[in-house]
Amino acid sequence: MKKKSVTAILLAMSVLAACSSNKTSSTPATTGEASAKPAASAKPAAAPVKLEIMQEGSVTSADGPGFPKDDFVKNELNKKLNTDLTMTMEANDFVTKLNTRIAGGNPPDLMLITKDLVQKLSQSGVLLDMAPYLDKLGDYKKFVTADQLPKGVVGGKQIALPKAPGITIFTYWIRKDWLDKLQLKAPTTVDELFNVAKAFTENDPDGNGKKDTLGITGTGMDTFAPVFGAYGVTNSSSSLTPSILLNGKLTNALYDPAMKDALTSVKKFVDAGVVDPEFLSNKGNTSKDKAYQGKVGIIYDGWSGIVRDEQVKIWKQANPNADWVQLSALKGPNGLQFAGTKDVGASGAMIALPKSLEKQPEKLNKIIELLNYVSTTEGNNLVDYGVKDVHFKVEGDKISITDQGKKENGYTFVYQFTGRPELPYLKTKFPGQAAFIDLEANLPRLPVVDKMIDLPAGFNKADADTFIQEEMTKFVYGKTPIADYSKFLATLEGTYNYKLYTDAVTKQAAALGLTK
Repeated sequence: MKKKSVTAILLAMSVLAACSSNKTSSTPATTGEASAKPAASAKPAAAPVKLEIMQEGSVTSADGPGFPKDDFVKNELNKKLNTDLTMTMEANDFVTKLNTRIAGGNPPDLMLITKDLVQKLSQSGVLLDMAPYLDKLGDYKKFVTADQLPKGVVGGKQIALPKAPGITIFTYWIRKDWLDKLQLKAPTTVDELFNVAKAFTENDPDGNGKKDTLGITGTGMDTFAPVFGAYGVTNSSSSLTPSILLNGKLTNALYDPAMKDALTSVKKFVDAGVVDPEFLSNKGNTSKDKAYQGKVGIIYDGWSGIVRDEQVKIWKQANPNADWVQLSALKGPNGLQFAGTKDVGASGAMIALPKSLEKQPEKLNKIIELLNYVSTTEGNNLVDYGVKDVHFKVEGDKISITDQGKKENGYTFVYQFTGRPELPYLKTKFPGQAAFIDLEANLPRLPVVDKMIDLPAGFNKADADTFIQEEMTKFVYGKTPIADYSKFLATLEGTYNYKLYTDAVTKQAAALGLTK
């Protein structure tokens, strides 16, 4: 009886197993009650991974200051990646607040910071070395390109990840209506620029019968970036320790004999009284205000500051007959032609992660997934333009922004963690300014490598920069004779240990494969 019972049980189990196997291999129900109920063995959906991204700045959306009530970019990212994103923007005391959080053991999961801050934090050992994870960042590397990765190298380690490279803008803009009034041609050389600036100052280009106009304005020594560039050197505010890399060879502009010639040329403009006397102290929109008000006929600025629709409206209201046009790079006495500089190490921001993520693999893997996704065509279009067919449309290879997109996507840039394809992006966002954008993007500029370099111990770049700027000002205003330039270099080397820096540049540029 017992044996029969066992046999019956085994037979019943085999029948059940066969039924179960049949159900597994058949097509699942798609309608009715069966499809509404999950299988008893199905795992519950994983909880979204919480991630905090912190960066400097502020946001203004269509709803006003701050993120929009319906943050469609965050919603799409959360849905696509199963994340719960928190965006922390700090417009004031960003570095202090970030340092406080790191010191307190509560760093954000992803930081968008400057290269200088990356260098400082890396010395404390609080940032994650990204080298072991590069193989997982395939979409990111394809988007940014591998040759950009050295920008994030500090002390020989891949401490940060650079964003995709941007473009360098700025050139001289000139009042064409003033040129026409005085029957002058647009200047193409440094000497022609001087002659036009002098005519704008002395020959009443606005026709009001008063000597109340000037030739040139700008902000700081950058006002003369194209003049320095015409001599093959630079004294840009973004590159006061100017290490120029041309054809695989490295030179320092401060030691180039042409620097004295460039300073002499700038001094000629200043001595002639054709320059805004406040050009070195101009801040923000000060120089543009003077140009827009009809006080100055030449300004060093970028397309976005002059011909964006809202800017045109401002200067047209002040001077309806004004006609601002771009100048190409000026030629110098030796045929050189550079509109300024571009730092090959520059990045809109560096992506840095806290070292503590080593012990949080779920978060780390999700961040890698996020960086890869916003680097794909689909993800990058989302953070650039918004939701497809709502904020932008795609026809072939062309993207066009809808009216809703123009209204609502002004804040999406904060989600461009890995950057954007800068030139196509700008020309899509500002199609009416495409020609101006192209011109500035393609101007020849001196490549400098300073942001690629780790600052050596014993060299204080901030102090050296201050000294350099002060001395350059003295040269162009005649307070120090340019004949004493060698004394300036001697003090820079002796008091500010400048040779430590130039030696570091030479050594690190070679190690990074920049020089031949």
